[in-house]
Amino acid sequence: MLTDKAVRAAASRDKAYKLADSRGLHLHVSASGHKSWRYKYRFENKERLLTLGAYPEVSLADAREKRDEAKKILRDGRDPRHVARRARMVSTGDKAKTLEEVAREWHKLQIDRWKPVHATDVITSLERDVFPQIGTMPLAEIDKPLLLSVLRKVEARGAIETARRIKQRVAAIYRYANAEGADLANPATDINDALKPLPPSRRYPALTDVDSIRSMIGDIERAGASPVNRIAGRILAITAQRPGMVRFMQWDDITGIDWADPHADCSEALWVIPAERMKQELHLRSDEAFQHKVPLTWQAVEALRAVRWLTGRSPFVFPGARSGLKPISENAIGYLYNREGYKGRHVPHGWRSSFSTIMNEKVERELGADVRLLADRLIIDLMLAHTPKGMSASELRYNRAAYMGRRRELAQVWSDLIMEGALPVEEIIDSPRRKRR
Repeated sequence: MLTDKAVRAAASRDKAYKLADSRGLHLHVSASGHKSWRYKYRFENKERLLTLGAYPEVSLADAREKRDEAKKILRDGRDPRHVARRARMVSTGDKAKTLEEVAREWHKLQIDRWKPVHATDVITSLERDVFPQIGTMPLAEIDKPLLLSVLRKVEARGAIETARRIKQRVAAIYRYANAEGADLANPATDINDALKPLPPSRRYPALTDVDSIRSMIGDIERAGASPVNRIAGRILAITAQRPGMVRFMQWDDITGIDWADPHADCSEALWVIPAERMKQELHLRSDEAFQHKVPLTWQAVEALRAVRWLTGRSPFVFPGARSGLKPISENAIGYLYNREGYKGRHVPHGWRSSFSTIMNEKVERELGADVRLLADRLIIDLMLAHTPKGMSASELRYNRAAYMGRRRELAQVWSDLIMEGALPVEEIIDSPRRKRR
């Protein structure tokens, strides 16, 4: 049997050689002097060789222990080489991975399927609220009370929804770890009842009577602001879509308009918002992402024809002032509203509430108990890219493409209501040209 002294004294020779220990273990010494422990055994009537590690990182005592572990595996009818290879492939070593290590692996795996804004939001929330608290701890040591203590700190600053999103992300991290073979209890499951309830849905300030809306549109469109921003505000009001959708509206999204002929029929004009853009807009909301079709009224077409004179070379209908390759800023329309005295009274997102309130009241008032009332309420929800209550997924897929005729009629009713007495669009577009004269 070998001794520590003999192992240390083993020097290189012209050729590689080995020093036997016992029970199949030996020290291999290469011509360069590198020393490694190897275990020779038989499996399925064939001689095999398993490398146990290099000396001095693996001592004589460690090598004997590893040999004995390999013998136990043999007694179970398994090949120690296969067990060692599996351990290397799935990284099942002595060192337990920390939450932060596994979280970053999980994030890296998901990043290609996420939009950049969402990927950034996910990792930022973990770096801000999770890693500083428990990021250095092994996954197996994190239990429900510990995770709850982290989430309650987030809740304490009023970020109730953020706490719940972080809980979902931690749950996904543990599912990923278990899929890799970790076999861990997931501390993020079954803890919703210990979290604060979600606050009521946010209500955006919005004008809900037609006269006030007409006055506001007049104030905004006569303001000394960029004509691109003012027409963006007009399209936002007419279509009642989310501000982000209007910001990222592209000329290629619009069909049914002959730009070369201002007198051509535009009764089929349509704004088609791609499913991927809808997904980006709705990634933190409960609405389902899908290709969304918005019928364009004649007033919307008129405004788009006018602004095309200014922005037609950009891919965006409403590009920013500094670069035609980027849309107007997120706050461009909101700042315009605030500057004209509508802060706290109406925000860009408020057009959706204005449309829903006024159109539902109008439908109810005009139709009374008519059965069409139910259909029009459903159609108004579809126009806002909402999922109507009680509608199944298959019905929703069908109805996205249905009712387009009635959707176009309701869109025109709304457009006629709010645009009565509005400033001619030519005056908005002509303002910068008059200044240059």
